[in-house]
Amino acid sequence: MFDEPGPPQTPLRPPSQVMRLRRMGAAFPTRLSFLPTLLRQMAAERTRIDRSLWAIDAQGFGHALYTLTLGGHRYSLVAVSTDLHPDQRTDRVIATAWDTSYVLYDGLPDTAELARIVASAPLQEAARFTPRDLILSRANKSVRLFDHVTASLRTGHQPDPALVRSTGYLMRTTAVYGNGKFGLADRARIDSRPVLSGPFMAEMLTVWLIRNFTHDLAEHLGGAPLDRTTKRYLGIGNATGLGMAPFLVAHPLLLDAWMQVRETALARVRALESLTFDQIDRLYVLTARAAQHLAEWQVPDAIAADRLTAVRTEWPAVAASLAPDLLSQPHPLDALMRSADRWSVDTQELLAAMLLEPFGPLIDGLTDCMASPFTPTLDPAMPCETLLSLVARDWDWALAPDYDNRAHSARFWYVSEEKLEPRLGQRYEEPGADRESPLDIARRVQSLAAALAGQGGTVSRFLASHPEHRFAARRVQTLARHPFAEIRDNLIAADCLPIDMLRCKLAFFGAARFDPRSDRWTRITLAQGAPLADELDLTPDWWLATFAA
Repeated sequence: MFDEPGPPQTPLRPPSQVMRLRRMGAAFPTRLSFLPTLLRQMAAERTRIDRSLWAIDAQGFGHALYTLTLGGHRYSLVAVSTDLHPDQRTDRVIATAWDTSYVLYDGLPDTAELARIVASAPLQEAARFTPRDLILSRANKSVRLFDHVTASLRTGHQPDPALVRSTGYLMRTTAVYGNGKFGLADRARIDSRPVLSGPFMAEMLTVWLIRNFTHDLAEHLGGAPLDRTTKRYLGIGNATGLGMAPFLVAHPLLLDAWMQVRETALARVRALESLTFDQIDRLYVLTARAAQHLAEWQVPDAIAADRLTAVRTEWPAVAASLAPDLLSQPHPLDALMRSADRWSVDTQELLAAMLLEPFGPLIDGLTDCMASPFTPTLDPAMPCETLLSLVARDWDWALAPDYDNRAHSARFWYVSEEKLEPRLGQRYEEPGADRESPLDIARRVQSLAAALAGQGGTVSRFLASHPEHRFAARRVQTLARHPFAEIRDNLIAADCLPIDMLRCKLAFFGAARFDPRSDRWTRITLAQGAPLADELDLTPDWWLATFAA
């Protein structure tokens, strides 16, 4: 995917290993994730954040305006805080009211535009927005911590470190909408602009500015400033459900770009012939920090807790393996990764993420390739024999299951009519399978392979008689050119865990402290340890932040 020769690299890890759902569900954030990338670019531009308006009353209700110039364009975040009754506070998509709501605006709103946004933002889906509105979001307080922080500040004290550590954010967003939804600007409005042209950069800018507002609101109500260490540790939470899961399936070429960038970065690092003393020391620091982060990361979900326990148990062995005799040998990081198979998938992926951190000059430029210029296309002139050979070469994992077995076709994906959000139904227990969304990729490809057997001629001729296989044929051809485009698992199986898809995507956002509440939704933390609005020039290291960092 890269036009010019780059630095030396080892072979990429094979897609047959990387694109399995279990491994994708073990992803950790890296310096290549979208939010760290955004903040590095903002630091390079010496971006200044101005709080242009603060119309918040003594009870914490009203609105505020934050403005900045980025890539030569002016942007504004309008933040609205409302009085929400406790009975209305929920992270579920059925909510109709929230503690706070936000719009990222293209430009500086005048008085009339500001009044429109302040009136519309709290309505969220019930309102309609304009092409000047780039992103729409909302957030609820983490009531226990938010009230504790403001009460502590009012009495002249900083909040309890243990409570700060256990929560990690003052508010959590429950949606961050963009790309034309509810009348918002289409992505085409910003897809060629500096900085925001990368995937989800406008969303990440919005989330980071929201975090800044939550700090300001707490200090306003507490009447005193937060200690900087505490303030920096307080990220922004997020509650994300099934609505995000199908994205990776619906955008295979974007997934291919993300994965190829990450795997290419790892291959470059593994190809390093030797390490400097500073790089070795950095790895030691990061290894210790990862151990502390794991100790601070607590989850109630049984599956997630078991995985986390395995990493905690294995991480001391990882630390011990970073001995001088290994790190001083030729190609030490390749040797380390080749020996990592003895540990769990989660530990392997944590190690892979950590190994990227000290090598920014070598790999940061790869983030320019995170957006894909390609679209899935069908090659109608391809011979049927060639298409069938591609199925045999790339899709063995899809051909193996017996989809007549209920365990292998237990679920179906559909879109809720009420909320227009993806949902997952039980095929043999619930109605609605006749409206199934096309996430049964593996089953469709197996059906295509059966229909192709013995066929001659071109794909166009075959599809003229079998149009139902057009989707699968295009998918097979796409994967042949983009090897990291497909999740290589059966997404309608009884044992499929949608949470693994959520974690993969959220890790690319820069999320940490995954806190699954079921196999279908999770809470996470973004921007924990990230630079504050007035310290972008410091660009502190904040990978897997700990409270003591």
